[in-house]
Amino acid sequence: MRDPFGRHIMYLRISVTDRCDLRCVYCMAEDMVFLPKAEVLSLEELERIASAFIALGVRKLRLTGGEPLVRRNVMSLFRALGRHIGHGLDELTLTTNGTQLARFAGELAAAGVRRVNVSLDTLSPEKFAAITRWGKIEKTLEGIFAAKAAGLAIKINTVVLKDINEDEIDSLIAFCGEHGFDLCLIETMPMGEISEDRTAQYVPLSLVRARLKQHWTLTETDYRTGGPARYYTIGETGRRLGFITPMTHNFCESCNRVRLTCTGMLYMCLGQDDSADLRAVLRSGATDAELQAAILEAIARKPKGHDFVIDRRHQRPAVARHMSVTGG
Repeated sequence: MRDPFGRHIMYLRISVTDRCDLRCVYCMAEDMVFLPKAEVLSLEELERIASAFIALGVRKLRLTGGEPLVRRNVMSLFRALGRHIGHGLDELTLTTNGTQLARFAGELAAAGVRRVNVSLDTLSPEKFAAITRWGKIEKTLEGIFAAKAAGLAIKINTVVLKDINEDEIDSLIAFCGEHGFDLCLIETMPMGEISEDRTAQYVPLSLVRARLKQHWTLTETDYRTGGPARYYTIGETGRRLGFITPMTHNFCESCNRVRLTCTGMLYMCLGQDDSADLRAVLRSGATDAELQAAILEAIARKPKGHDFVIDRRHQRPAVARHMSVTGG
């Protein structure tokens, strides 16, 4: 699949649920209203759409949420999709908050998952509880080390938040270096009403990177995982440090990704509202050929890039839907 700008679409991110057992302040409102079950694709429908994408050339699948591991029977989907590895699919991964990893790490490895991204914004139990609104860091750390014990490669994802955790990046680098994890820093994105002022949360990662260079030897590398992160090697630890900068650097020129929500809406761009309703296609009784045709028609509308801005005057998000709805 190629979009109108010649970019080869090889990466599909699938949100399997909008639900989560945490309420991170940059992602969700505290009193989130979740989708009724009838609007959410069944695991079989998710598998069918994913298989159609693989037939069209997608080589990497990432399952996300909300929190993907709170979806009932989600491991059956991992096992079904894992059978495609080596038969069109190169990689099956997930992004998780880690709270359920202690339960599922072994099953994930058995299903063919080889690496996971875990969201961890602080090493402080008190800050963790404040950022997640009620989470316990011990559960996430237990999950991280269970995943490591199961042989999974781990990348820690950290959203840098002004005056909250920006002073902890050195500690997170040291923690990841000690335990053999990569680290990826992310700018907060203006998606969804969250009852917080995002202008107060936002930190440009260009500033963070300049600060880090005072203490760490950062060497730019051409390493890529298929996502938007730009990676450096940290001389002192030997681990990688990534930067995802949707606000300060538009990385759209190399975008090879599309996103499927748990309701079957296909978004060609995280920062745009244009979408294709694949649930309607599926539930109309479409054949595999008709489903693939609907996917190709959507890819033909993929925009050149996003237009993330924070509306400082009205404190409104650039995109109304929450990140948890689109897939983190």
